[in-house]
Amino acid sequence: MKIWKEFKEFAFKGNVIDMAVGVMIGGAFGKIVTSVVNDLFMPLLNIVTGSMGDLAAHFVALDGKTYADLAAVREAGAPYIAYGPFLSTVIDFLLMALCIFLFVKLITRLRSGVSRKKAAEEPATAPRLCPYCKTEIHAEATRCPHCTSVLDEAR
Repeated sequence: MKIWKEFKEFAFKGNVIDMAVGVMIGGAFGKIVTSVVNDLFMPLLNIVTGSMGDLAAHFVALDGKTYADLAAVREAGAPYIAYGPFLSTVIDFLLMALCIFLFVKLITRLRSGVSRKKAAEEPATAPRLCPYCKTEIHAEATRCPHCTSVLDEAR
């Protein structure tokens, strides 16, 4: 029973649940980015580069023979370098990193806009001065950090 109690405490902590939600959203986001790469950017890249076709199908057979496709090379057991899938993965990564960067930048901008509104709504208070040495002190201080005078609680 003790192990079950410890497991429940671990599994239902906010951090674990937040992490699980993040992983699920990350997986779905990865599918979206893969679709953007394969369905939007790769056709445009094919137009620009002269119709390379499916990038993931590009390879070089190291035995000097010609094969119809990557599956045929694998079936023959010939050595090969599959540069197409590698380039596709790199493009996926770069686009995913770009999407995450833009998303974080958007969230940061939205948050800073909210904090600017709060700052504009709060009235600016005059700085608190020590009555003895006249230096600025924190509003909640009970002793001046400059002259070490004990401050009254009023204010």
